[in-house]
Amino acid sequence: MWRDALLVAGRDLRIEGRSRVATSQVAPFALLMLVLFAFALDPDRNLLEEVTAGLFWTAVLFSGLFALGRSAALDEADGVRDGLRLSGLEPGGIFLGKAAAVAVQLLALEVVLAVGVVVLYGADPRGLGLLVATCVAATGAVAAAGTLYGALVSGIRVRETMLPLLLLPALAPVLIGATRAFEVALDSGPALRGWAWCGLLAAFAILYSLAGALAYGALLEGS
Repeated sequence: MWRDALLVAGRDLRIEGRSRVATSQVAPFALLMLVLFAFALDPDRNLLEEVTAGLFWTAVLFSGLFALGRSAALDEADGVRDGLRLSGLEPGGIFLGKAAAVAVQLLALEVVLAVGVVVLYGADPRGLGLLVATCVAATGAVAAAGTLYGALVSGIRVRETMLPLLLLPALAPVLIGATRAFEVALDSGPALRGWAWCGLLAAFAILYSLAGALAYGALLEGS
């Protein structure tokens, strides 16, 4: 299964590397969101600093919808999904590979956005360990949930609009947890509370990964 996951992740990342959608569309969109937030809230600099964590993860989540939509669309063209069914690859491996490819793209995007919030919002990343752990856990949850829901809506004519409608409510706890953990890390609050939120995010990531790995075969056959 892990070998199959590496094969699928490598395929998706190579396709994205050649298309450069992430660098030409997703990253500029995310940075534009940060700039617009800065213009809207700049007169109240204290408020901007207080909501930095929430704005960061809102930008990640909405920009991530592009990456998740692209990941789901890769298997819709030219009979790729039928090829996956007949390839003999483990469905769980296919799921984990696609989720891993999305996670790599999101982590790269988060690095860019982190630089953006430091430059635009004056954020001070004091709890660096907690920030990194939160990014990894939250990104894993977003990628796994998005890949699972992407497979769920595959084959539907209006999947481009259905995916955000189904996914955003499911990711609301992830958004809340990541924001709370970032607030602790940026404000040097009680570290234990921040790590508790990070643990919750890790639990969501594991839950969605297990659910996706187990259910992906049935979703692949039923689509």
